[in-house]
Amino acid sequence: MTAVLNASSSSTDPRLLPSSATAAANAAAASFAALMERLDYLDAASVELVRQAYRYADTAHLGQLRNSGEPYITHPIAVAAQCANWKLDAQALMAALLHDAMEDCGVTKADLIDRFGAPVAELVDGLTKLDKLQFDTREENQAESFRKMLLAMARDVRVILIKLADRTHNMRTLSDMPRSKWGRISSETLEIYAPIAHRLGLNQTYRELQDLAFRHLHPWRYTTLSKAVSKSRNRRRDLVQKVQADVDAVFARMGMAARLAGREKTLYAIYQKMVLKHLSFAQVTDLYGFRVIVPTVTDCYTALGVLHQMYKPVPGKFKDHIAIAKLNGYQSLHTTLVGPSGVNIEFQMRTEEMHVIAEAGVAAHWLYKAQDTEDKAAERLGTKWLQSLLDIQNETRDAAEFWDHVKVDLFPDAVYVFTPKSQIMALPRGATVVDFAYAIHSNIGNRTAAAKINNEQVPLRTELKNGDVVEIITTPHASPNPAWLGFVRTGRARSKIRNYLKTLAHSESEGLGEKLLAQALRAEGLQQLPPVVEETQAIWDKLLRFTGSRSRSELMTDLGLGKRIASIVAKRLMVLMAEHGHRPDALLLTRERYSSHETVSQGGVTLDGSENASVQYAPCCRPIPGDAIVGYLGRGEGLVVHAAQCPVAKKLQNKDSERFIAVDWADEPTRMFETGVIVTVRNGKGVLARIAAELAHSEADITHVDMDDEVALDTVDLRFVVAVRDHMHLDAALRNLRRVPAVLRATRTVPPE
Repeated sequence: MTAVLNASSSSTDPRLLPSSATAAANAAAASFAALMERLDYLDAASVELVRQAYRYADTAHLGQLRNSGEPYITHPIAVAAQCANWKLDAQALMAALLHDAMEDCGVTKADLIDRFGAPVAELVDGLTKLDKLQFDTREENQAESFRKMLLAMARDVRVILIKLADRTHNMRTLSDMPRSKWGRISSETLEIYAPIAHRLGLNQTYRELQDLAFRHLHPWRYTTLSKAVSKSRNRRRDLVQKVQADVDAVFARMGMAARLAGREKTLYAIYQKMVLKHLSFAQVTDLYGFRVIVPTVTDCYTALGVLHQMYKPVPGKFKDHIAIAKLNGYQSLHTTLVGPSGVNIEFQMRTEEMHVIAEAGVAAHWLYKAQDTEDKAAERLGTKWLQSLLDIQNETRDAAEFWDHVKVDLFPDAVYVFTPKSQIMALPRGATVVDFAYAIHSNIGNRTAAAKINNEQVPLRTELKNGDVVEIITTPHASPNPAWLGFVRTGRARSKIRNYLKTLAHSESEGLGEKLLAQALRAEGLQQLPPVVEETQAIWDKLLRFTGSRSRSELMTDLGLGKRIASIVAKRLMVLMAEHGHRPDALLLTRERYSSHETVSQGGVTLDGSENASVQYAPCCRPIPGDAIVGYLGRGEGLVVHAAQCPVAKKLQNKDSERFIAVDWADEPTRMFETGVIVTVRNGKGVLARIAAELAHSEADITHVDMDDEVALDTVDLRFVVAVRDHMHLDAALRNLRRVPAVLRATRTVPPE
């Protein structure tokens, strides 16, 4: 004890402190002495580094107290002690001791680099929350802080191990906090930290965090359930002891080296089962279980056979997580048996190595030093998930959106499916065909056109089930659909789709903007945009300063999205060109002015249907080739195409005429266009089928159908959205519909005035 006190800063010398401070210093020194006793796995040089970090942290936190009245330094020591239980290296233990120094004591990252080196400083920085003054709301601060921590974790997993040790100790001492904070901290633990622990295979920490959060979130329920479990434990003690003795005897008789350990379901797991399955406590039958730990994988299957000879297995309750490991690297055989007195008892068979990984997850990398374990752990223990965090970050700059993607991947349930070449893949429960495609490769996901499950074609939104064989059909011209975001389940798929759509919209809007500016410039008497070369660079720089754009690309994108008016930018560009000696072409100027449309203020655009994200066809009037059309550059919406007679377009023209541009159809559109049709029919059996058949015969694809609620009426309006090539195609389809005997009237939908 004296040696430890001497190791701490001189400012905590007991002779210089009053009696209460002496007691506090002794308490801190005692807890550090207990930590030092756990460091027998480190060499002397590493232990000395840990001691130096303790001295520094002790000085930094001098005078600070926890809510319990203990010196604050006891918290970093407790966090380091948990890390020592996982046998983490000296750098991680130093970071654990220093983890609050930057946030609470004014210590800078540069200070830590100078004193302890860059690796330790990076770990501490990854654990430090962002300054709350940078953000408008607590939620924004929290989302950005989580992003920082998770990205630091993806680069170095020790960050999250220290953070989980920190959260575990905070939860153990939560009773010392004001009760008003229990709910928020407990909910955060259940929603974020416990799932992360589970995702990384830290099952012991996962279970403890859940129970501690449950205790503080629902104290009365926790106490009631705890008493019920205690009574049940007393009632069934004889039964459990009998099962253990019988199983031990059988394994001994067979000469198998098996270690049997009892396992009790956690209070939170019991509570969750009661809530989700609407059970009373008496109906929860799998409170108790056993783990059978054996030397080899073969012994696991042998032990399973032995147990099935002793007790009858419950059908459908066998799971082989050895052949197919869980997403977080967990491996075991699970079976539920009908024990004495008809009580169900779960058995788990695993090797010693599997047991360490099952309890400690990624921490097994340090805990268990058997040959090849490091490689196996790296292969199995969520490293793909850690890497996916970096992938998602590269495509998602918004912290809330990043956190939204990551939360999706924290749910532990999984389904296991196969590729056509029998490679097994694990995906979250509820994952769809599109999730599977993106799990293989982002290019496969982006080019997905169709899919087969077990050799049968299925919709892309189909959810996968265990054992499905999934085949993805791709085409070179396929691309992600925004509707996919409504059903994909994995953060990877969601971020890849969003990134693709953003990039596509950006590039298409840039192309449209360039076309609009070129057209507007023709009206000013210049044939084309000045090239981006050294001679004209000064002109472009001045134009960008005028518009406030950071680059030419950004300016063109803003023009394409309607954030800027092309004619105004063209006029400014013409002024700049004139300053550099360029003169307008008088003939072009005259021709453009005489041919310009009186209701539009910008140049025209030709549409063929290939514009995708940069051009939208207004749902109010659904224009098709052959209709007279106008284009409206909505602010930030890109180009919206309306029928010229659309009441909405006319209203916008009266209010915002400078945002309208001339648009026209290409001679040969590349796709079909949707429009609305109302068919009034005599109500009767099979009428809808006959109408649909007639539309199919006319080669008009039905994309949506709706009908009156009053189905008992003699006449009914059927409302269709159909895809047609052009005005002539629509007219032909309507003529064919009018020939159907049950049809009273068939017309195109007209937007209301």
